[in-house]
Amino acid sequence: MASRKQQKLLRYVEEGSVLKLKAYLRKHRGLDLNFAVRKGRTPLHLACTLEDDAVVRLLLKYSADPLRQDHRGNTALHLAAKVAAAKGKTVYEDLVVLLQRHSPSAMNVANHAGRTPEDLLRGKKGETGPPPQSCGSEGLDGTFRRSEEQQFRDKLFGECMDEYQEAFGRYDDDFSRTDPEPESHFEWAERMAKEYDRKRRHANPTLRAKAAATAEKERHQQQQEEFRRKLEEEHRRYQQRADALREELAHSKKRQYERRCASVFSKDSSRPLHFRDIPWPGGSGGSIEDMVNVITHGTDVTDRPTYRSYLRRQQALWHPDKFQQRCGASLEEADRQRILDTVMALSQRLNKLAEDAK
Repeated sequence: MASRKQQKLLRYVEEGSVLKLKAYLRKHRGLDLNFAVRKGRTPLHLACTLEDDAVVRLLLKYSADPLRQDHRGNTALHLAAKVAAAKGKTVYEDLVVLLQRHSPSAMNVANHAGRTPEDLLRGKKGETGPPPQSCGSEGLDGTFRRSEEQQFRDKLFGECMDEYQEAFGRYDDDFSRTDPEPESHFEWAERMAKEYDRKRRHANPTLRAKAAATAEKERHQQQQEEFRRKLEEEHRRYQQRADALREELAHSKKRQYERRCASVFSKDSSRPLHFRDIPWPGGSGGSIEDMVNVITHGTDVTDRPTYRSYLRRQQALWHPDKFQQRCGASLEEADRQRILDTVMALSQRLNKLAEDAK
């Protein structure tokens, strides 16, 4: 028994609704088209009896089997041949040529009565034996003479076969080409608008010049935008290199400061200490803010306990009284006051940082 989908397909075939059938087959591509209904006939048999070549072409495209036989052994080509033999050349071109082109071997398939589609086109009753009396008569000389109807059928068959051979390959693409998806209304409208605009610009020199100027302006804007983007990218890379260089320089000053502190403050020296000999953070030529920046470089301000502990060590290192005890006897008399003033200013700045960190 046919499924609901197959019954719906069969109804479209009976109605000859080609568009509905095409949409239905495209939606249900895996649907079996070779199911049998009345008298073992498939939808392809039915389309041939209805002489609907458009439906036949569509069913063949979606894998209908032209060699499938009904309960009497007739293929779709048998039924098409019967109709063509009765109605002439038009049906032959619409149905027989189409089926024969799709499956040439179907012309030699015999039904249960032993007749092939070719026999039906020629109007023969069987494979062997003389033609029936209704198709001819015996002449006075004893020879059999074919009737005018039989002669017409033979002539029709010969002409159709010749035309088929000449037109062989006319429908090469019918069964291999995949139908494109239907174009929506909005796609069609957009395509028409673009085509109209293109033709209008081509027909009007002023519009062509305006379109060319607009295209040139857009190209120039794109070039400027690309140039600006490259400049921004180059500036970003330069900024990254500059930041990395500043970071490396600050880190180098911090390491140098720590090494000089360890060298100068860790041992007693009998030689006099000038201003430049003191291990000032960042060197002897910097301001108090520069010195503080070197001292605090690389410290995590958000880690309050560690940050305050680090500042206490720096406060002890640069406390004026402790500095006097450590280095006062070694200070060069000409630079003493300048050294002590700088130590006082640095100590006060460190005290302010420690106060803010509480």
